[in-house]
Amino acid sequence: MRRGFEHSTVHRAPLLMVAIYAMVTVGCVSSETHTKTLNELEAAKKLSAQQAAELEALKKKSQAQQSQNDQFQQQLASLQQNFDQESSQRKAAEQQAASLEKERAALEARSGDLQSKLDSLEQEKGRLNNELGAVQGQIKDLEEKMTSGNASAQDQIMKLQKHATELEANAARIAQEREQLRQEQSGLAASLEQERQRLKSEEAERARLEQERKAKEEEIARLTRTQQELSKSLQDEIAKGNITIQQVRDRLTINMVDRVLFDSGKAEVKPAGVKVLKQVGDVLKTVTDKQIRIEGHTDNVPISTKLQDRFKTNWELSTARATTVVRFLIDQGGVDRQYLSAVGYAETRPIASNDSEEGRASNRRIEIILYPRDLKEIAGQLKAQSN
Repeated sequence: MRRGFEHSTVHRAPLLMVAIYAMVTVGCVSSETHTKTLNELEAAKKLSAQQAAELEALKKKSQAQQSQNDQFQQQLASLQQNFDQESSQRKAAEQQAASLEKERAALEARSGDLQSKLDSLEQEKGRLNNELGAVQGQIKDLEEKMTSGNASAQDQIMKLQKHATELEANAARIAQEREQLRQEQSGLAASLEQERQRLKSEEAERARLEQERKAKEEEIARLTRTQQELSKSLQDEIAKGNITIQQVRDRLTINMVDRVLFDSGKAEVKPAGVKVLKQVGDVLKTVTDKQIRIEGHTDNVPISTKLQDRFKTNWELSTARATTVVRFLIDQGGVDRQYLSAVGYAETRPIASNDSEEGRASNRRIEIILYPRDLKEIAGQLKAQSN
């Protein structure tokens, strides 16, 4: 109802002007009526200007929300691609494990065949030894007969000795083959054990990769929730274009133009900035799986002479501002100090051209970057929690 009234009032303004002109033309307007009409016209103009400003603010807010939706879509596509890649890697690892299992089964079968051959050779060796013993006994008997003058025994002895030589050669051959088979069996056993160890290592590596994949997915999901909480908490500043939040997979960047937190040339947080940092701290104090780096950035305009007693160059100013934010997040935001660090980059990392005032304003900023801790450490924590 209020908007309808305002709308009708705005459209009444031209009618009022026509009425005033008509009344003045015909000379029938009193001074009091004229003044009242002018006041109404002025009020209508102000209301129209206010509505135009509100419309422009709504357009900016809509544009910011559209940009944020586009970022979410990009992040979703990146997460899907990462998930597909990890699924392909896991499938390849499973296929390799199946291949190793087949190789292990083949080695075990080969080892069984060798053991059967070795047992057969042992039996043949025993038979040959028995036969050799019998032949040697016959030779001994014939030698005794030969000493008694039996002439035919000499030929028989020579035949038996030749046969004994052949038996000894066969026994030596069998012994050599048996030794070769034992060596081959020993090599196969070593290969089988090596394959078992490799298969075991592959299983352990696959389990580790799966654990890290789950840890990474949960980490990105938590970071997405953190971004959503920050976007909701800072929506007014985001709508004004003073703050942007961007997530790229496992890294989250909060970009604040310096005027949100600091007055020009100063490193103390101004009252309006305290409210913003308190909102940021309320979210960041729940983050335990990220390192949080506070970066100070400036434009390329040198420090003025009157400020050089405090900050010789932009390096000192950018570093002091980053350190101030860290101290605030620790002392008033409740963020654990072990996750925080501060660094100043002065004008060395611009995000816009310094040739225009708008570009320089964009370069004067504080960036709060959340980036991964050691993934193995996170995976270990998840495993401990599951146990």
